[in-house]
Amino acid sequence: MSEDKAAESVEPAPAVPVSAPAPAEMNSIPNGKGHETGEETTAAAKTPAGDTTEQSEDPEANLAESQEFLSNMEDKKTTRFTDFEGKTSFGMSVFNLGNAIMGSGILGLSYAMANTGVVLFLVLLTVVAVLSSYSIHLLLKSSGIVGIRAYEQLGQRAFGTPGKMAAGIAITLQNIGAMSSYLYIVKYEFPLVIQAFLGVDKPSGEWYLNGNYLVIMVSFSVILPLALMKQLGYLGYTSGFSLTCMVFFLISVIYKKFHTPCPFLDFTFNSTASVTAVTNDTGYNPACIPKMVNLNSQTAYTIPILAFAFVCHPEVLPIYTELKNPTKQRMQHVSNISIVVMYTMYFLAALFGYLTFYGEVESELLHTYSRLDPYDTLILCVRLAVLTAVTLTVPIVLFPVRRAIQQLFFPNKTFYWPRHIAIAVTLLTLINMLVIFAPNILGIFGIIGATSAPCLIFIFPAVFYIRIVPEEEEPMRSTPKILAACFAGIGFLFMIMSLSFILIDWTSGSSKASSGH
Repeated sequence: MSEDKAAESVEPAPAVPVSAPAPAEMNSIPNGKGHETGEETTAAAKTPAGDTTEQSEDPEANLAESQEFLSNMEDKKTTRFTDFEGKTSFGMSVFNLGNAIMGSGILGLSYAMANTGVVLFLVLLTVVAVLSSYSIHLLLKSSGIVGIRAYEQLGQRAFGTPGKMAAGIAITLQNIGAMSSYLYIVKYEFPLVIQAFLGVDKPSGEWYLNGNYLVIMVSFSVILPLALMKQLGYLGYTSGFSLTCMVFFLISVIYKKFHTPCPFLDFTFNSTASVTAVTNDTGYNPACIPKMVNLNSQTAYTIPILAFAFVCHPEVLPIYTELKNPTKQRMQHVSNISIVVMYTMYFLAALFGYLTFYGEVESELLHTYSRLDPYDTLILCVRLAVLTAVTLTVPIVLFPVRRAIQQLFFPNKTFYWPRHIAIAVTLLTLINMLVIFAPNILGIFGIIGATSAPCLIFIFPAVFYIRIVPEEEEPMRSTPKILAACFAGIGFLFMIMSLSFILIDWTSGSSKASSGH
């Protein structure tokens, strides 16, 4: 096949059809470069000038390289893996990456602040944001050196097939776990929102209050059409709307801080108790004084929540692939802006949520607001906004899973609509079955998240960087590679901590550890 293409490529230009259909077995990878041989061509193009004289001594080798180069030029004129590279604007890319970062974990950050204190929380959040930006820097630099914009292909370049399999499996498991957690929120929260809006105190089996029916309806009426988009960039509009919903959530949290007495009393108490609570709001109650630093038995459990608050790494390279005028610096700016915006929203949501309830805040912030008044119209609207946000995040998270599956099982195939649709439908069906028939599956995904998330955020970017960057450019004892090795060590530390906390929770019967995304 490649020989035929090479023979065609050496003929005069008019004989090469620009719009010729791409054969199904054509060698191509997501960035449009040839698989295996094309990667070598990219690497050869980046070698120093001194190496070219060595290559030019072999005429046959030169002919083979020129044929590969012309073959790759023809590949770029035909249908590629995405066929939309370089068409997504900077702003849409920021929306998509920000939406990938902004998970349901924002609802647990006030609880994290209550168990670390304001100052310690801010320090930890800042460290995690900086580490996430550094991790993306490692991914982008590795990608730039070998000319590959696919996480799985970076794994193959670094460690061969085992590296590709490890990256693909980690992305698949991590994102399936994330999508399942989002649909669990739809399953359990959506019926409550409908019930409150309709004023139904005691449901009598209405189908529209059944979470299983609702999650199926949402999956196939909202998520599936968005997941069938050929270009990830099109989801920038829904990502922007999703982030708008989370901004509404943030504004509501700030508003409720100034309209909630301290100490607050549960809705179950009578009205006279509520009046007493207001008159006792002197500002000197010890329960209403924020703690700057707080170390207790729950502090260690909140560290994984913060460590995984900026999980977006499976989506970075797909977004980079579709970015208009893609350069490493431009994509780094996209990631930095997304991280800074999410960092600000995270801190404000955590701060004002904590200053509303102080030590009484629960691990899920909206549950705490329900203790004030379960029929509060504003909080009901906030619940609906959060449901909308997590629903619109699912298609963003599904794209890297489908891409990983195609890289693992169809690495040399071009874009094909039936396969594109079949993978999305199969994934959504599988996740719906998990959500409906396996109510305790979140514990299993807790283990998966505790292993795959540190790999994708810390370990893989670091070890891929160490293996891919040539020793001639950066020796093993150079500062960048030493920092990368330490970064991988941090990932192993977080993995051990998270697994330990989950196992302790299982043995003690509690549920405190969470991935936070």
